[in-house]
Amino acid sequence: MPTAAVIGGGPSGLMAAETLLNQGLTVDLYEAKPSVGRKFLMAGKSGLNLTHAESFDKFLNRFEKDQLKLAPFIKHLPPVAIRKWVEDLGIETFEGTSQRIFPKVMKASPLLRNWLRRLEKLGLKIHLKHKWIGLSNDLQLKFSTPTGNFLSNHDVKIFALGGASWPKLGSDANWINIIQQQNIPVTPFRPSNCGFNVNWSDIFLSKYSGAPVKSCRVTVSGLQKTGDFNITDYGLEGGVIYSHSRVILDDIYKKGRAIISIDFIPEKNYDEVFSLVSKTKGKNTLTNHLRKTLRLSGVRANLLRELLSSEELNSAVLLTKSIKALEIPIYRSQPIDRAISSAGGINFNATDENLMIKKMPGFFVTGEMLDWDAPTGGYLLTACFALGLGAANGALKWLKC
Repeated sequence: MPTAAVIGGGPSGLMAAETLLNQGLTVDLYEAKPSVGRKFLMAGKSGLNLTHAESFDKFLNRFEKDQLKLAPFIKHLPPVAIRKWVEDLGIETFEGTSQRIFPKVMKASPLLRNWLRRLEKLGLKIHLKHKWIGLSNDLQLKFSTPTGNFLSNHDVKIFALGGASWPKLGSDANWINIIQQQNIPVTPFRPSNCGFNVNWSDIFLSKYSGAPVKSCRVTVSGLQKTGDFNITDYGLEGGVIYSHSRVILDDIYKKGRAIISIDFIPEKNYDEVFSLVSKTKGKNTLTNHLRKTLRLSGVRANLLRELLSSEELNSAVLLTKSIKALEIPIYRSQPIDRAISSAGGINFNATDENLMIKKMPGFFVTGEMLDWDAPTGGYLLTACFALGLGAANGALKWLKC
């Protein structure tokens, strides 16, 4: 039978390996770290959001400009199929209130352990501490190992080396120079699903660092979404911020800054808020007035104090405007090594429809090595699984298995 190499032991690489093993191929998986699935396990610390239960069309729309690239692969491994695959591994799942799908145990280790046990039974050979460092003149894979350099030759090779976020867990993008030496176009990596820097005062941070800001409507350059975010020592992070990260970064790169606009009371319109703000305060302080009339207190009320001048706080018109659209200028994101994921990578037009690199017949690429982006909510992991399946199926077609 033909032999295959999978380089990278994350979700996409492991899915590719399973697909090839199920067709009887001999598969060697090479992983630079001392164990596989490290970033997968990190995702499990927040519960392991596997996928999402919304309608399939709505699910695909979440990928925005990248949905046309990803749809052919996700259609072959949609969210419902991923949920079944997880449960076939003996891990029960549940649907959360936001339609996100999680394992009932709310962690990744049992799933990874069962998955590796299945792969071992199928015959997967895992080579740990094998870092891919290049290609020989005859295109054999070259690895650095604790015992020296090592050459490996296989009928097909699938690269699953990840993007550029969380380098300590293996996704360090050190493969870029090797790939570019083959004249393959690579879009520079940048952070995705990341936090953004704001210079808070020491007084504000001492009280509200780590505080959640719930149920706000956030708008950036016309993109409007409702959700929660958190105050951090460096600025802002959290779901509704991550969901705007692409447009925030685009604005920073194009204009030098982005403006995040926060509506603290999306359920009331401007006139309703103005009517309540304009009520006579009597002996109440502004803090008590906002708390009694609008139930605006704690971190939300103090964000207004942090960012508004005395003139704005004492003007019913200006204060109402800021309650409905508090503007926070953003000039910089957190670095890529602190981002949940990364955007950029090998251009899809450098591969054929089966994810084979056009200039390197027999070499396939999957996962976050490719240039695409996804929001949080199970979308990233679903696409990684689906691309792993797609690359493996492409390899099987090329081998005519």
